[in-house]
Order: sequence, then structure tokens, then C-alpha cells
Amino acid sequence: MILQLFKKTKELDFERTYGAPIATVWDAWTKPEMLRQWWGPPKTLVPECRLELSVGGEIHIVTEAGEAMGKYQGTRWPMSGTFTAVEAPSRLTYDARSWTEGEEEGSMIHHTNDIALTESDGATTVKLHVTITQIGPKAKLAAFGMKWGYKAQLDKLEALLSA
Repeated sequence: MILQLFKKTKELDFERTYGAPIATVWDAWTKPEMLRQWWGPPKTLVPECRLELSVGGEIHIVTEAGEAMGKYQGTRWPMSGTFTAVEAPSRLTYDARSWTEGEEEGSMIHHTNDIALTESDGATTVKLHVTITQIGPKAKLAAFGMKWGYKAQLDKLEALLSA
């Protein structure tokens, strides 16, 4: 059944409204020191985070399993990509590939992330559209779990913006 889900392009959509101005939410998506605080699912950390915020610029984030992830501690999941749209403070799009370090060949997932921000009455709505275009043979379960992963990290963003 899982194999059938990924024979064609998979799309994920998320929408969240945060009680923060658009400039603050934009910074959370584009400033490495803020991005490190909320990127990735719970029990992970971000030891590497680089963004060159321009069309053609690089985005590179490494998520690492922390001690609380038990036997997975130390496992690293890099994501590298290229920005295709940067329209501060309302739109950010990048083409990326994600993988499990040491298993790049079989665990690669290719995806495009499009983030749109709008502000109303001091609150900012984030619409995130993810298009998964290619999934390595060892990455089907990881791709299936991406929906949960994005929801978890958007929850972490909410906690950061509410602090």
C-alpha cells in the first residue's frame, strides 16, 4: 500500500496562523539563529544551518537526533537546496533534497517547498505547500512520515513565536 502512494508526485499542504507580525515570522524562516530553534521534529537539534537568501542561493540544514531519540541518537538528516523565489517578507520557495547521512543513494527525497506569509491584525498566516517529486527506494517510509514531521516542526515554530 505505501508503495502505491508514491508512484506519482505527492503534495502536502499546511496552514497555520501565528500571533506574531509577519517580519518576526519571516525572520524565523530566514535567520539561521531562529531557524535552528524550531526546525525538525521533537528530540532533534540543528548543528548546521546555512541560508543564502537570494534566488539561486543555498539552503542547507542538518537535523540530528538528540539523546532522547535513544538508538537513533546521532543520526543526521541533511537537507540541501536552492532558493527559487525570495520575496521578503511574503514568499520563500526552494527546491531541495533530503536524505539520511551515510545512506544518500537510497534515502534521497526530492521536494519543493513553497512558503507564503500574509499578515492580518498583527497575526501571520503561513501556507506551506510541499511537492515531493522523487523518493529513493529506502525513503518511502520517511516520505510517508513527512506530513507528521512538518506538523511537529510547525508546532515548534508556534512555541518559539509564543515565547
